Amino acid sequence: MPSKKNQTPTTPAPAAEELAGPPSPDPVPPIQVLYCAVCSFPPEYCEFGSSLTRCKEWLKENHENLYDKYYSQDALTSKVGTLSLEAQVKLEKDTAKKEAKAEAKADAALKKKLASQVVIKRIERNKRKHVTSVSGLEAFGVDLKKAAKQFSSKFATGSSVTRNLQGQDEIVVQGDVSDEIVEMIHDGVGVLKGIPVDNVEVVEEKKKKGGD
Repeated sequence: MPSKKNQTPTTPAPAAEELAGPPSPDPVPPIQVLYCAVCSFPPEYCEFGSSLTRCKEWLKENHENLYDKYYSQDALTSKVGTLSLEAQVKLEKDTAKKEAKAEAKADAALKKKLASQVVIKRIERNKRKHVTSVSGLEAFGVDLKKAAKQFSSKFATGSSVTRNLQGQDEIVVQGDVSDEIVEMIHDGVGVLKGIPVDNVEVVEEKKKKGGD
């Protein structure tokens, strides 16, 4: 029988509370950030964009409390109170100039878009085989690769982006699907949404006979 002198003293087991550790902190809810529907900035940063007037109109209509916080007379007075009269006038002129420039740019882009044409060409390869080419979609912000994939899925045929003789990118779809593509544009299917039907032109290109 071993003597008591050689026995190692036992350590008491830690309590269950000690093993578990300290309680987990309460989860912190995510911060909700409001973004302006006009310039996509948070309202306090709208002044650094190029559409402050429209931003203020949107904010006043949808979040009047924030409008008062940033653009009420008291808020503006507090903000520009430290500026000299000359600096205030310059700030107003710069803001108006920036907005006018942005509006002119947007108008020019809209006019260019309205003047653009989507040309759908039915091309005869031989008596029984046709392909359909579509050009001009990029002027309306359409991703050509996505549109080609959409045509391929819709018509279960080959569809790819190529460069024509004029050096422009176009989509070539196997088969005569010109009428169906016009209908898709009319219905605004997928990536073709937003293209005015009046800007669509359908052209037929027949195979040239030998000797012409």
